Amino acid sequence: MRVIDVQVHTYERSHPGRPWVGAKAHGPDSADGQEMVAAMREAGVDAAILVSAYSLYRFDPSYAMEVYRRYPDRFRVVKPVNVTDPAMDELVADWAGTRGAVGIRVMLRNELLSDPADPRVSRPFQAAARHGLPVNFLCWGRLDDGAEVVRRNPDTVIVIDHLGLLQPNHPPPPAEPWADLPKLLALAAYPNVRVKISGACTLSLQPYPYGDIWDPVLRVIDAFGIDRCMWGTDWTRTIGMLTYRQATAPFLETTRLSDSDKARLMGGTLETVYHWNER
Repeated sequence: MRVIDVQVHTYERSHPGRPWVGAKAHGPDSADGQEMVAAMREAGVDAAILVSAYSLYRFDPSYAMEVYRRYPDRFRVVKPVNVTDPAMDELVADWAGTRGAVGIRVMLRNELLSDPADPRVSRPFQAAARHGLPVNFLCWGRLDDGAEVVRRNPDTVIVIDHLGLLQPNHPPPPAEPWADLPKLLALAAYPNVRVKISGACTLSLQPYPYGDIWDPVLRVIDAFGIDRCMWGTDWTRTIGMLTYRQATAPFLETTRLSDSDKARLMGGTLETVYHWNER
């Protein structure tokens, strides 16, 4: 079974040639390509999608692309886009033609334009559909708004980031971490929607190996089907909650999934959704 993480973040220490925009990383001071590969190897992860770190680099994916070019068998890259960019179609077309690029990311964040009724929010989804790319969609804590964006873009493959559920960076987890799960499950009615079961272990109210995540996780898999679900860790954002291995081992070792379903969840579905072998 080839284990592929649907979302990790790589970055180097801030330096004058590539300074961080944000003051602090959600993780260690450095998670460069070599360090990321070492962490993956220790956790039993073969490959991963690098989601360029918006908190540090905003809409510039150049460092993630450097890491991809150094380790082309291990990584592919998703970059965040600014929905207000007037050259959106050209930007997405160029990205779709870039070796190693497998998707774009749209985020509903307070500091960004994120009104689902604003036509500009849908422009990257429409461009991605035209150019054959899926859209990673961060709408955690705003699943109602996310659902409206989904309704407006039925022709785009939309991947809901992190179960659509707010996840902590540090203990303790929320008292009711799965409260919005019904809103996520309702999105299974839209055939163009996929879901990242990423960061799930940070929602556990129990210690490792986080046994209480399985009932809600299996509800997600039952609703969407295994061919629309992808496992991931959101490493390094989650370092304040657990280790990379602790985010991986519960899924590798569970007996709640068949071997074939586990293989799909932990890499097979991702290879299909992101056209891994074609890019």
